[in-house]
Amino acid sequence: MLALIILHIFFVSFLDKPEKTAPQLSPRAVEQRAKWKIPTDGMDYPVSPSYMNQLTKLGVKIHHKSRWFNGVTCEMDEKTAAKVAELKFVTSVEMTRMDPQPTPPPGIKRRIVQTNYPLADNLTNDQLKLYNLVKLHEAGYEGQGILMAICDGGFSNANTLGCFRQKELDLGYYDFTDDSYGFYEAGSCGSHGTACLSTISGLLENYHGAATQAQYVLMRSEETDTESPKEMDNLVAALEKADSLGVNVFSVSLGYYWFDNSEWDLPKSALDGKTSRASLAATIAARKGMLVCVAAGNEGNKDWSLVSIPADADSILAVGAVSTEGEIADFSSHGPTADGRMKPEVCAVGWGTSLINYEGETFTSNGTSFATPLIAGLAASLWSALPDENAMQIRERIIRSADRYSHPDDETYCYGYGIPDAWKAFNDGEGLLLTDDDIEREKPQKIIRGDQILIIRHGHIYNLAGQMVE
Repeated sequence: MLALIILHIFFVSFLDKPEKTAPQLSPRAVEQRAKWKIPTDGMDYPVSPSYMNQLTKLGVKIHHKSRWFNGVTCEMDEKTAAKVAELKFVTSVEMTRMDPQPTPPPGIKRRIVQTNYPLADNLTNDQLKLYNLVKLHEAGYEGQGILMAICDGGFSNANTLGCFRQKELDLGYYDFTDDSYGFYEAGSCGSHGTACLSTISGLLENYHGAATQAQYVLMRSEETDTESPKEMDNLVAALEKADSLGVNVFSVSLGYYWFDNSEWDLPKSALDGKTSRASLAATIAARKGMLVCVAAGNEGNKDWSLVSIPADADSILAVGAVSTEGEIADFSSHGPTADGRMKPEVCAVGWGTSLINYEGETFTSNGTSFATPLIAGLAASLWSALPDENAMQIRERIIRSADRYSHPDDETYCYGYGIPDAWKAFNDGEGLLLTDDDIEREKPQKIIRGDQILIIRHGHIYNLAGQMVE
C-alpha cells in the first residue's frame, strides 16, 4: 500500500537577491513612479530564479512569490520542508496552511461581513450625499484616469452584468488563491466582491456608484473553504501585483485575526502594523504611491472588538461603518492599534448600504466591507480632479475634510476622524469654491487621439496615468 503524503502550504524566505534582475513594472507604473519621484529600491527586484529552481528540483510547487518579502508561498510535505530549511539561501520556513484544514468551530463566521437581503429603497443618493460626493460628480469628476484594484473573495457574474463596465474596460482579473472555482462562477466562490464592486462602478437607472468612470482590475485573495495565514500572503501577492500594474487606489474588504487552526490565531498585540506581512505590505504599497483602503472589520460588538489585519497598517485608510444618518454601526470594529494609533481613520455608509447583487438586482447589506469601496470610490473621484497630487496628499485631503478632524474620536476609537466631505476635500487649499459656471467649464472631457484615450481637464491634456502631456 502506498503511503499517504499530505502536502501543506509554507512561506519560504530567502537570504538575498543575487541576480538583481530588472524590476517587473508596467509602463504605467514606471511613469507614475517618475511623476511622484518614488525611487526604485531592492524591494522592486524579483525573487531569485535560481533559488526558486532549486526548490522546484526538490519537488516543491510554488504558488506565488513575494519580491517585497523576498520569498515564496509554496506547497510541499513536512519532510521536504525540513530539507528546504537546510538550504544556505533559506532564512526561514513557515507553515501557513495545514492540509486538510481543521474544521472551524460551529457558529463562527469566516468573513468580516454581515449580510441581509431586503430590496433597497433609498438606493445610492443618501450614501453618496452623506459624504458630499454628488457635488463632485456634478462637477464632472468620477474617477477618470484612475486605475483601481478591488480585492476580495468572489466576483460571481461581475463579467456579465450590464451594470458594470468590465466588458468595456477589460483590464483583467487575477486569482491568487488555489481554489478550483472559476473566478466569475456564480454561487461557488461567493458574490461579496461583486457587491463591493457595485458601490464603485454600479450604474443603473436608479443606482450610481462612487467612481463610475474609473478603470479597475479585480483580484481574489480570499479562499472559499479555509481560513489560514496563507490568505494573508495571497493578499500580499495582490498588493504587489497592483503595484506592478500602476494601480492608484486599492480597496480590500477582508480582515484576519483568527483561523481554522487556533494555534495560528493572532494576539491583539499583533495589531501594530509591523507584525503581519499583509499589514506591512499595505504600508509598503502606500510608500510606493498607492492609496490603500481597508475594511476595519465587523467585530465591534464581539469579544475581539478591534480592527483586524491589515486595517492596522500605517499610511492607509481603515474604514468604519455608519448609517446614512451618520450613526456608527455597533458592529464596526474600532481601535486603537497596539501601538496607540487612531483606527479607523474615516467612516462611510456600511449600515444599510445600497448594493447590486450577482443577478443585477439592488439590495441592502451591512458591513465595513461596503463602507470601504465607497471611500475608495471617493478617493478615485477626488484624485481624478487633482491628478498632479500623490496618494498621501489625496489621503490627507480626505482625512482633513472629515467632520471630526478637529476633535477626533480618541476615546471610543469608533469614528476616527469621522465622515469625509468630498467637496471640502476638493477645495481644501484651493482658496476658493467653484461657481456653477466654473463647474460647467471645468468638466473633464475624454478624447481619442490615434490609439490613445486622453482627458482634457483645467485646460490641460492628461493621459490615463494622470500625467500631463500638453
